[in-house]
Amino acid sequence: MTQNFRLETDSFGEIKVPAEAYYGAQTQRSIQNFPICTNNAGHKMPKEVIHAMLLIKKACALTNKDLMAVDPKSDEFKKFSPDLADKIVDAVDEILKKFEWFYENHFPLVVWQTGSGTQTNMNVNEVIASVANEKATGKKGGKSPIHPNDHVNLGQSSNDTFPTAMHVATVLTTYQKLFADIDSFR
Repeated sequence: MTQNFRLETDSFGEIKVPAEAYYGAQTQRSIQNFPICTNNAGHKMPKEVIHAMLLIKKACALTNKDLMAVDPKSDEFKKFSPDLADKIVDAVDEILKKFEWFYENHFPLVVWQTGSGTQTNMNVNEVIASVANEKATGKKGGKSPIHPNDHVNLGQSSNDTFPTAMHVATVLTTYQKLFADIDSFR
């Protein structure tokens, strides 16, 4: 029995990615290079962090769209457009609508990775780009019209997005769970 796969590429070259996966080459390399506690759900990147990262990516796309309107000739925006920003926002909204399914099936990484969270940052970038590309072309994955790094990650660093996601996740969880529990005792 052969597994269906597609070929994705990154700076290391080609790699086989499961055909049904919305993630791409860098996520697949992380799965292969960091096989630590992969069968223990308690070691998976928390859904609160992934949810927060999605919100950050949406905010960044909207911000880049606004900044592009201010300085459309900036070198930063040569390969970016309002249409690409809208595709990113639309993809994030779709992922958020089906968040539990996407989380279970397309955000497979464990917490055991580099300290800056680069693998998780790229996993989120790849899934967003893949959803946007599938809507635009009918095919998962790839880098056109939405590139995971050049478009979804435009102007960002995992050294910024990952700690921000942890802060956003903490605030949202505090409001949604802790404060709700505290109110129940009043």
